[in-house]
Formats: sequence, structure tokens, C-alpha cells
Amino acid sequence: MKTGEKYHSAFDALIDDPVVAQNLKIRSGLMMQLEQEINTQELTQIAAAELFGVSQPRVSDLIKGKIDKFSIDVLVNMLAELGKEVNIKAA
Repeated sequence: MKTGEKYHSAFDALIDDPVVAQNLKIRSGLMMQLEQEINTQELTQIAAAELFGVSQPRVSDLIKGKIDKFSIDVLVNMLAELGKEVNIKAA
């Protein structure tokens, strides 16, 4: 990394592969949206787990931001269970 170089995100600065960086940005955004929705709907981790069809520790991993444990597909499916539509815009 050069001094003064500008990046679109922390992932762009830390990851040399732009495809991997883009995937991480998308997953990060989906995870943040899920956490916000869980909080907004005042769901416990147990209630969220039941809704998503996963274990409570899986929801805990989500809340703790363990991005490596989640694919884009899984995160989109979780948002769908909350009644949320996911739109991704290619720039």
C-alpha cells in the first residue's frame, strides 16, 4: 500500500484480490443489515435462530461479525425470512 493511496473500503485496502474484496464488502453489508433487523424487531438470538432455521450459536456468529462463516446465499436467505428484499447494484 502506498502512502496517500485512496480506497473505496477497508477491504480494498487490505485484500489484494478485488473479487475477494467485493465478496467481503457484500457479505459485510448483508450481515450489518441482518443485525440491524434483528435489533429493530427485538428478536432474541433464539427467536432469530428459529426463524432462520439455524442454531442459536449460528446467530451468535452473525452478531459477532464472523464473516468467514457466512456465504452471500445464506445471508440473503436469512434476510428473506425477515421479509426483506435484497437488491445489489453493480457499479
